[in-house]
Amino acid sequence: MELLLTGSTGFVGRNLLIRLHQDRRWSRIILPVRDPEKLQSQLQGEGISDDRFHPFRVTGNFWELPTGVAPDLVIHAAGLLFGRKKEDYIRNNVDGSIRLTAQLPRTARMIVLSSLAAGGPTPHGRQVRSMDDGDRPVSFYGASKLTMERELRNRLGRRLLILRPPMVLGPRDAATLPLFKMARGLVRVKPGFSPKTYSWVDVGDLCDAILKAALVAPADWESPGPFYLGSGTTITDSELMMTAARVIEARGITLPLPLVLIQLASLILDTMPAWREALPSLGRDRVREIMPHRWVCEGTPFAEKFGWSPLSGGNLETTLRTTAEWLKKQGKI
Repeated sequence: MELLLTGSTGFVGRNLLIRLHQDRRWSRIILPVRDPEKLQSQLQGEGISDDRFHPFRVTGNFWELPTGVAPDLVIHAAGLLFGRKKEDYIRNNVDGSIRLTAQLPRTARMIVLSSLAAGGPTPHGRQVRSMDDGDRPVSFYGASKLTMERELRNRLGRRLLILRPPMVLGPRDAATLPLFKMARGLVRVKPGFSPKTYSWVDVGDLCDAILKAALVAPADWESPGPFYLGSGTTITDSELMMTAARVIEARGITLPLPLVLIQLASLILDTMPAWREALPSLGRDRVREIMPHRWVCEGTPFAEKFGWSPLSGGNLETTLRTTAEWLKKQGKI
């Protein structure tokens, strides 16, 4: 079977590529990337050499595939996470996905990695967001993912499977670095005075879920979803910070910061490119996702349909410990 994977130099895609190296069921793995040299460096760092990997350079979000590329399955993990303008997200997450889809053979299936942000926070008065709840994204990022889902559903129908993971944690996630740097301080801050509760999933478990769905017979997909995923446990913002501090043996106190100050900081940060790059999750658009108090989703439908369960057991400390160990090896903390 021939597989095409986008986003192979990103957080989830990079972990997926390591899993694919260990999985001999795929005869050819096509890797469109903007920076083949970066991909090669990452593979060398992991000690991976695989003659089934076929990288090639693409420009921007045009996804121009070489002649003769005819994958049986596409795992579309690429996408813009942090942008300044709505147009940035649309250009990358929507237009780019449409261009990619237009070049695929009519028999190709696609698993697209969307986000809980496409659905929005847990509806008011509810404990979890389910597949039956209406979509109410609160950010440009979430809205772009929702538009992407709708466009791909119109084009692919039952050849599409949409996965909406919540917060993803694990090794090879450079975006976790600010969390650990803050955890190392004597005084740490959390957004708002009330606890915020989140679903989350270990990146290894997410990769297992994607690959399990990839090997299901086409007739068994039935519906494109979207399906929510999760570790089966929830965490609060304070627990996330305290656990990050514990795994790096840092001591300090966590203090709440008024949400209005976080919004003000995001406005200032948005005008300073160096700060935006260092703290991408505090950009003005993504701060809109910090405001709601509950981002909890129901992952049971996917687990039951595809026979998946998180092997990590939803152990946040184990996941953050492996993340910290990876960051230490990279000389970042």
